[in-house]
Amino acid sequence: MKTKEDEIMDFLHEKIFDAILVSSTASPKVKEATQRTISYLQQRDAKGMIEYFWHCVKGSDRSIEFAGQLKQEGFARFEDVMEEFRRRFNEKWLNS
Repeated sequence: MKTKEDEIMDFLHEKIFDAILVSSTASPKVKEATQRTISYLQQRDAKGMIEYFWHCVKGSDRSIEFAGQLKQEGFARFEDVMEEFRRRFNEKWLNS
């Protein structure tokens, strides 16, 4: 049975990460930042993953720069999937 953490990671891999990781055109900097983001997420429980997602959307200097690089290289960003993420991974889901 999949955990809540697995569900979140599956969603993010499908919507964002996999396209970057398999791309032959993604810059090394974007691939490295994607791997780092995956690593950060894997160190958290589902609640922490959701909080990290929203922290990235809110924007630190690093996440704003990364989002800009993704957009420039033509990849989806957290901002592009936030409505679907919000509907799917909410408090009700987290507490179910």
